[in-house]
Amino acid sequence: MTRLLNDNTPAAWLMVLPAAVGLGAFVAVPFVLALVLSLTDLRLGSPLPVEFVGLRQYVRIFTDPSFQRALVNNAVFAAVVVPVQTGLALALALLLNRAMRGMVVFRTLFFMPVVFPMALVAVVWELIYAPGPGGTLNSFLGAVTFGWWEPRAFLHDTFWALPAIMALSVWQGLGFQMVILLAGLQAIPEQLYEAAAIDGAGKLSRFWHVTLPQLRNPLVFVVLLTGILAFRVFDQVQILTRGGPHDATTTVMFEAVTAAFTRQQVARASAMTVVFFVIVLAITLAQRMLIREEREVA
Repeated sequence: MTRLLNDNTPAAWLMVLPAAVGLGAFVAVPFVLALVLSLTDLRLGSPLPVEFVGLRQYVRIFTDPSFQRALVNNAVFAAVVVPVQTGLALALALLLNRAMRGMVVFRTLFFMPVVFPMALVAVVWELIYAPGPGGTLNSFLGAVTFGWWEPRAFLHDTFWALPAIMALSVWQGLGFQMVILLAGLQAIPEQLYEAAAIDGAGKLSRFWHVTLPQLRNPLVFVVLLTGILAFRVFDQVQILTRGGPHDATTTVMFEAVTAAFTRQQVARASAMTVVFFVIVLAITLAQRMLIREEREVA
């Protein structure tokens, strides 16, 4: 296989072809189409031909307070969800990486939320966040604080709405990251821990100098994937808050979908998707550059 790839033979190109076709059909072509449409004034139902307007759509969205708020919300969402979800996933993976009876059941229970569709999960959490003292979360917090907790309408409060969606997202995606990190933990050779123990390293020292370096690649993958998913958050916003209250939970994807299918502004939505693509691409490239620099230093 290595020889075929190095020689650039037809067989090697044939192996690459399915992935290349997939990238072209589902990434390159949609991006080029969105880029072209973003330079026009296309609306659903508008007469043809459409007018070329240049960068006017980009000027409009960047001067739109709703889109500016969506960018800020996305940045805050990613800044909170990525480290919290990764840290909790690592803690769960360490906890479940033990040879104990019934551990498979616990792993399955923690992974189950990933299997359920986000729409179903959001509906269940909408019941949990129900306002008033009868709401599940309000009732629980009132019980554990012996009545000191004042019931809140989490999804209708400008302060609590975004954290409520963050909590849902962390819970729903935690199991997937946990499974990846758990697989990474199980791939670490036991001899490394034995050698560290012989050298007198304690549990904390073994974690910092053996576990974390060996988990570097799985952690990088988890952070990268979670960061991308954090910027494309849409389902839970649409179902729970519809961007409210007062744009407190609106996101770039929510703004783009609303512009395209509610206001029928296809060109405006295309401009938003191009901006979204560039942001995600920039984050991915920045992370890869940091990783490459760390490897060179190491």
